[in-house]
Parts: sequence; C-alpha cells; structure tokens
Amino acid sequence: MAAVSIRGLDEDVKRRLRVRAARHGRSMESEIRAILTEAVNEPSESEGLMTAILDRFGAAGGVDLDLPVRSTPARAADFGS
Repeated sequence: MAAVSIRGLDEDVKRRLRVRAARHGRSMESEIRAILTEAVNEPSESEGLMTAILDRFGAAGGVDLDLPVRSTPARAADFGS
C-alpha cells in the first residue's frame, strides 16, 4: 500500500474534508481515499445518462407533488389546426 503526503493543504479544505468525512461516517483518510478512487475511475460503458444524473443528484432527494384530481376526462390531442 502506498503512502502519500499532501503539503500546503489549505485549512479550509482540510475543515471541509473533515466535515465531509463525518457526513459519510468515515475517517478523513478514508474519505480522501474514496475521493481519489472515484476521481480516477473510468465510467463503465453501460452507464447511461440516467445513471449519471442519479449518481450526481440522487442524494438531494426528490419532490412529492400534490396533483389535483382531474375534473374533466382526458381527451385526444387535436393536430388539425
């Protein structure tokens, strides 16, 4: 296993790494290892757009909408005009 030292790391970056590691329930070292591993991984051929979107924004969650009950029956679109 290789060891890497990072010199001159900004204190704010170090603080944010500590917070991010805590959010993920990991040590700073483990968090840095995960970040570096993700940064150098090549995307798989089968990864589609939806997978990429979910990977990036999935943690943000979704929105539940209260849809009103339709008062009139659905009708076909009129393409004549």
